[in-house]
Amino acid sequence: MADTPAPTAPDFLDQSEIDKLLAQTEETQAPKRQLIRADGAKASSGPLKVEAYDFRNPAFLSEVELRRLRLLHEDFIRYLSARLSLYMRMEFGLKMAKLTTVTYSKFTESLPNPTHLSMFKVEPLVGVGILDINPRLALTIADRLLGGRGHSVKAERYLTEIEVALIEDVILILLEEWCGQWKVEQELRPVIIGHENNGRFLQTSPKDAIVLALALEANFGDCSEQIQIGVPYYTIEPVVKKMQIRRQKDTAVSQTEKRAAWHPAYDRITVPVCAEWQNLELSLREVASLRVGDVIEMPPAIFSDTRVLLNNTPKFVGTVGLDTDHVAVQLTRKLRSEETSYAKPDGRKNS
Repeated sequence: MADTPAPTAPDFLDQSEIDKLLAQTEETQAPKRQLIRADGAKASSGPLKVEAYDFRNPAFLSEVELRRLRLLHEDFIRYLSARLSLYMRMEFGLKMAKLTTVTYSKFTESLPNPTHLSMFKVEPLVGVGILDINPRLALTIADRLLGGRGHSVKAERYLTEIEVALIEDVILILLEEWCGQWKVEQELRPVIIGHENNGRFLQTSPKDAIVLALALEANFGDCSEQIQIGVPYYTIEPVVKKMQIRRQKDTAVSQTEKRAAWHPAYDRITVPVCAEWQNLELSLREVASLRVGDVIEMPPAIFSDTRVLLNNTPKFVGTVGLDTDHVAVQLTRKLRSEETSYAKPDGRKNS
């Protein structure tokens, strides 16, 4: 009878064995992940904070810069509200609703319809800005300029040519105040170049251009509507850079230590000066037995550790000696701030 061959292992692996082999291979071959910073330096591995970034709407202004612009525009809104109230002889309330950066296409898509749009240029800068004012608010302002009481106009329609001419004076005041906020960096002059009533067909900037959008809530009489101003970032970029450079210079000047200057008025001011020793100690029995004519022995080293006080404040250390028939102190060094605290004879600390 022929020998029965021993059973051999199958030529294939089941799925669990394949997964096990793949896991071992990945553990041995997977490279270690490293964090490389922008300057090329390797950062220590640890918890990373990942933030979403929208490449379609990049933020050209940091949070600090946007905060400074927000403060600048808050001043602009306050001055504009006061000026329009005087011009209209009626309270014109304004409040910032939003200040952000968006693309030109998103800004034009957000414009309501119907609306009243004014295109303007800011001389000598390049680019065209857009001012959007709600027709109800525009009609209410026009009614006030014609002698009305400033009641809200309920009509939803486009403005006539006469109403556009009336409202243009108010828009020019608004743009002058907006340009006035940059006068520290550069003198700007607004020029209105046209009017439209639909933002979908505007082509004043590329679609992907970044726009600084400011939304204002206007309260005029019983009318409460919005005013929007959209200015391309490339228009105000030169002025923003000048503002940043000026702030950096102001910060550098404030951080520079100012040297003390002598004024002639100081010549007649008298300051009490005295010298003393702090290291001499006597027991209470020795102090009680002191009489007139007694001699107190003092170590020679104490004379080179004489403290000089200006207006009861220790400032220098010196050496006591004789100069002809006068006792003199030669200043050897200036005391540091931590050395100026010492115990007074009554036990209190001198600050």
